[in-house]
Amino acid sequence: MKDHGSKHTQNHVRERNCRRGDAVWALWLRFSLRDYGFCMGTLFLFCLGSLVYQLNGGPPKVLLDIRQYLGQSTFADDHGPQTPQVLPFPSQVVYNRVGKCGSRTVVLLLRALAERHQFSLVSSDIHNKTRLTKHEQVDLMRNISSIPQPYLYTRHVHFLNFSRFRLEQPVYINIIRDPITRFLSNYFFRRFGDFRGEQNHLIRTPGMKDDERYLDINVCILENYPECSNPRLFYIVPYFCGQHPQCREPGPWALERAKQNVVENFLLVGVLEELEDVLLLLERLLPHYFSDVLSIYKSPAFWRMGNLTGTVKKHTPTPAALQALFQRMRFEYDFYNFVRQQFHLLKKKIGLRSAAKELATHNPLLDPEDAEQEDTSAW
Repeated sequence: MKDHGSKHTQNHVRERNCRRGDAVWALWLRFSLRDYGFCMGTLFLFCLGSLVYQLNGGPPKVLLDIRQYLGQSTFADDHGPQTPQVLPFPSQVVYNRVGKCGSRTVVLLLRALAERHQFSLVSSDIHNKTRLTKHEQVDLMRNISSIPQPYLYTRHVHFLNFSRFRLEQPVYINIIRDPITRFLSNYFFRRFGDFRGEQNHLIRTPGMKDDERYLDINVCILENYPECSNPRLFYIVPYFCGQHPQCREPGPWALERAKQNVVENFLLVGVLEELEDVLLLLERLLPHYFSDVLSIYKSPAFWRMGNLTGTVKKHTPTPAALQALFQRMRFEYDFYNFVRQQFHLLKKKIGLRSAAKELATHNPLLDPEDAEQEDTSAW
């Protein structure tokens, strides 16, 4: 009887354990099926999202919303390599400014623009070395290429061919003016300076004697003084011809090479007589550098500062002297008229109506002087 009770108890325990095991198994199976369904559903949504991403060219909005909700930063953002800076194009600009062609005005504008648009502006204070040796060319071009991009480099220097030395060629810009007007501006500036100070010309030309300082310009021209004759009058073309020795010799070779460089290497060469149109085109072509340039240029504060750069005591030579200058500067005028024509064609392409007047050799529309002095002794 005792054995029978003992067996009954053991069977009852065994049966209860079996029922418990079945319940655990059923519960595990239930959760396994739910997890399996969840995984398959997640995989399906992932595949569907990938399909939508590929068909629409971007991630689904829901994924963007989730990312915004979770936060923009990810582990890769914080610990991975930094995203490279997206540079504007072009991001390398050189303004090899021609002396007495409004470059002082443009440099003042560039300083305000560089601060506003956060590009690197390097304005060289070397004014009297436009022609360089081969070694000097390489050193300067390497220094320019090392400037953090986007940059704009400006200096009085004849055209530099970067590609000749297997360096990346920057985009060039420049401004020229009527050649006789430019010559007159420089002639009187060297002797009498500008409105920024009555004695600043004495600092720039301390060795100039009074008989040279007060030399009548008509005498200088009609009696063929070196300052009023070639090759000193052949000034604008070499800035575009380049560093070749033949570029400094007045003639067809330098002229044609200068024209070729304007077409192939300069984004824009404007004329000072139409400065506002030049600035407008620069704003259209290089907005990351020149955006808002006209608003700065027309501001009263800028005009108060810019008006101090006008040359003092400047007057017009006699018609006979002007005619003599015109004949001596025929290559300069050939180049000036070519640039002027190209400038007007570009304005027409962009849809900017030209307000140009007929060419005047001694009556420019604008006369914003720059303060840099030419190196006449280097000729």
